Amino acid sequence: MPNIENNQKSFSEVLTLIQKAKQQVYKQANTILMELYWSVGHYVSDKTINEAWGRGTVKELAQYIKKRDPSIGGFSQQNIWRMKQLYETYKDNTKLLPLVREVSWTNNLIIMSGRKSDAEKEFYLRETIKNNYSKRELERQIYSSTFERTLLGNEKLSPVVRELPQDTENVFKDTYVLELLGLPKRHKEKDLQSAIVSSLKEFILELGVGFAFIGQEYRVSVGDEDFYIDLLFSHRYLQCLVAFELKIDKFKPSHLGQLEFYLEALDKDVKAPHENPSIGVLLCKEKDDEVVKYALNRCQSPTVIADYDTELIPKELLKRKVEELYRLYEEESK
Repeated sequence: MPNIENNQKSFSEVLTLIQKAKQQVYKQANTILMELYWSVGHYVSDKTINEAWGRGTVKELAQYIKKRDPSIGGFSQQNIWRMKQLYETYKDNTKLLPLVREVSWTNNLIIMSGRKSDAEKEFYLRETIKNNYSKRELERQIYSSTFERTLLGNEKLSPVVRELPQDTENVFKDTYVLELLGLPKRHKEKDLQSAIVSSLKEFILELGVGFAFIGQEYRVSVGDEDFYIDLLFSHRYLQCLVAFELKIDKFKPSHLGQLEFYLEALDKDVKAPHENPSIGVLLCKEKDDEVVKYALNRCQSPTVIADYDTELIPKELLKRKVEELYRLYEEESK
């Protein structure tokens, strides 16, 4: 009789080969398509400069393509104009151009729209490539100002987290936006924890790709006592455990002791030999950045202190925070 377990393993390996090949075909096809759009954009851009092509001529071009070869799609007047915009946006940017070719046309249009700086465009291009964002996921990241919140998170990482063997850049945010959880403004810690677990897909989308949920009220035993971590995750790219402690009030330095204890227990008794040191995230309703800075300066454990909001944060407010942070660093460096 055939070994069913061995067959299933073999079938899985074949399926993996097929899926990898499909991904490679899609990637190659997308690269070819983006190169085509780039070439058309380049051509039309040159014509607008040298031969005064305008929207009327581009409209005629779109109609000509449709009439001569109806099987060709994607070359409407609007799309051709967007190809021109794509070329003119990145033609002098040798750093971003290779990234553009790895991202789908739809996602390129999303990233290119609005008044984004080159740094912001680069961030979303790299994150889209790394995390394979769908259109909806990318729109969510931009709509919730992930760039600004991640930039602030990078700048506020403690020295202990920066010195970890794993690269923590762009992983943690200064503020987490939890409007998708549907929490009322006034809620208890139990409500927050329950809302996260019941809307885990939305919460992980906010955390970022790489996080995998392990458990709620995760038990660690030390001596004769049991202790419970609010939420425990693992992170695929960081290769470590990430413990979340939830606080519905303002950050207090006394909160750190409990989390440091949990991290010690995880590293001693739970962490696998191949994994990196565990990281703790203290998620509070609000925080004073100066108090956080003082507290983390003496903290010996890799800890991130972030706050959360139940509503979307105005983009202009986050931009001002980034500008203020840079000004502060400039003053300190003088």
